Amino acid sequence: MYSNLKQTIASSANLSVSEERKEVLNHLVTYIQRKVANQEEIRLNFICTHNSRRSHLGQIWAQTIAFHFGIKNMSCYSGGTETTAMFPKVVETLKNQGFEIEKLSESNNPVYAIKFDERELPIIGFSKKYEANFNPKSGFAAIMTCSSADEGCPMVFGAEARFPIKYDDPKAFDGTDLMDSKYEERSLEIASEMYYVFSKISK
Repeated sequence: MYSNLKQTIASSANLSVSEERKEVLNHLVTYIQRKVANQEEIRLNFICTHNSRRSHLGQIWAQTIAFHFGIKNMSCYSGGTETTAMFPKVVETLKNQGFEIEKLSESNNPVYAIKFDERELPIIGFSKKYEANFNPKSGFAAIMTCSSADEGCPMVFGAEARFPIKYDDPKAFDGTDLMDSKYEERSLEIASEMYYVFSKISK
C-alpha cells in the first residue's frame, strides 16, 4: 500500500468513534463477520442520491481498509437514485490522502481508476444508479449514506441487507473557505468508521 495512504489510515485509526455510531456500525460488523465465517463473498453497495460524494468515499475506503486488514472476498460498489458525476473535490481529496488516481475518460461523468496499492487492481469510480449493470443485482448489502436516499428508496431491489450509515454532505461547504478542510474531514470520518468496522472482523 502507498506510504502516504498508510499514514492517512493510521490517522483515521486514531479518530474516536462515538458509542452511538458504534451501535449503528455494529450491525454491519455482524453482517460482514457472518459472511467471513461462512467463507462467502461480501458485496457492499454504498448508496446516496447522486452517487457523487459520500457513496464514493464509502466504497473506496471500505475496499481499501478491508484490504488493509486482509479481508478476502470483498467487493465494494457505489450507486445513486440518479446519475451525476464523481465530484472533482472528492478526487482531489483522495489524491491528497494518498491514493493514486487516473482519469480514464473525458466526459460529463468521467471514469476514474483509483489505486491503493501498486499490485492490486484499481477501484473504478464513476456515477451510476445503484441498479446499474456495473453493480451486483443480488446478494449484496445496501449501505445508505444519506437521508434522502434512505427515505427515497424504501426498497433496494436485490439487497439481502440494508444499513443506514449516514454522513453529513460536504457539499454544504462548496465554494467556501472551509471546502478543502470539510472534504478532508468527511473523508477521514468515513475512513475511521470503516477502520472500526473491519478492525472488529475475526478471520
